[in-house]
Amino acid sequence: MPADPQRSVTSRPPRGSGPAAVEVRRSSRRSRTVSAYREGDRTIVLIPARMSEAEEQRWVTVMLDKLAAQESKKVLGDRELTERAERLSAQYFEGRARPASVRWVTNQNTRWGSCTPSEGSIRLSHRLQGMPEYVVDYVLCHELAHLLVPGHGPRFWRLLEAYPRTERARGYLEGVVAAGRLPHLPHARGE
Repeated sequence: MPADPQRSVTSRPPRGSGPAAVEVRRSSRRSRTVSAYREGDRTIVLIPARMSEAEEQRWVTVMLDKLAAQESKKVLGDRELTERAERLSAQYFEGRARPASVRWVTNQNTRWGSCTPSEGSIRLSHRLQGMPEYVVDYVLCHELAHLLVPGHGPRFWRLLEAYPRTERARGYLEGVVAAGRLPHLPHARGE
């Protein structure tokens, strides 16, 4: 019996967009529309059955970008931030990092986050709100790691290697800092 033509094999997202898998589901009832949604750690992309492989790849990229843009606009409350920290601790630190509190603060303008291990408190700068989820997750993981290892020694960085998007998130944050240091160009006359 031939393989199911309605569903492609789970694959990785194109262009290094992350570790989560993408599953493409083809439908003969779908004529023109393409849609996508998250299902756990996977992204499901629904496309018409008649699409070529090249069209499929193009639409997967478009839909991943669209989902990422939508998700980056969501602002988590302190409760959701705490739940997210608990999930990340379970996923990357075997649940050993247990914060007593996780919250947004508006008084951190030079740091992305801070942690007081003796109190078990984690604070994230409000400047992270609206940034991509993987960046917020990285900062949460960074602060969770401080609950287990104070300081930034080799043991700390080895622990943080568990989060697969560490380098990408650090690059994003470095870019934000660099952009903030760029000179502002004066407005053109007549605008």
